[in-house]
Amino acid sequence: MTSTFPDISLSTERLVLRPYEEADIPALVEMMNDELVTAWTGVPQPYTDRHAREYVTATAARERAEGRGLVLAVTELLTQRLVGTVQLQHTDWRIRGTEIGYLTAAWARGEGYACESVLAVCRWLFDDQGFERVELRTAADNTASQQVAQKIGCVSEGVLRNAGIVRTQTEDGRWAEIRTDLLVWSLLPEDLDESADGASGGANRDDAYDNYTAYADWR
Repeated sequence: MTSTFPDISLSTERLVLRPYEEADIPALVEMMNDELVTAWTGVPQPYTDRHAREYVTATAARERAEGRGLVLAVTELLTQRLVGTVQLQHTDWRIRGTEIGYLTAAWARGEGYACESVLAVCRWLFDDQGFERVELRTAADNTASQQVAQKIGCVSEGVLRNAGIVRTQTEDGRWAEIRTDLLVWSLLPEDLDESADGASGGANRDDAYDNYTAYADWR
């Protein structure tokens, strides 16, 4: 029998993390067509209503049902506006480990939402699901995303040389794929000490820690 994550919602001081709904599709299309999302992820470009509908109605549910991971929409608690996405992927149920990826909508950057949402998911994994390891990978030049990893208490483990693909915009406005090193970070239950608590409450809302996405394969 395939192990799967429960179909859950999580809440923090400012955010609700929940499964995607069809009503999220317009906001998802807007979020995914941002230049930084295009540059640092593998999402189709341009990202259309068809892509979003497939992701919301089929892909997200399939990832959970087949035991690979979990897709959560991140929304503001007060406005219910889509802030971003947190996705668990490449889950290994025997070792109780998974990889986490995230991105933040352009309008919501600089508010500490990335740290707050990722920390909420990691605490839930460790406290409620018995997980022992969360892995995060960032493109070598994605320094702001690396700061998110540091902020939440991740430990840098090394470099996967030439292991990722990102995109850069050419002079004529087209997007070209280029190879990049990936930095590997990990978070264990014992890493979530008091130094990480500030991020979950949005204490650093004016920083730029979530200006970029963690590298993840969002195809």
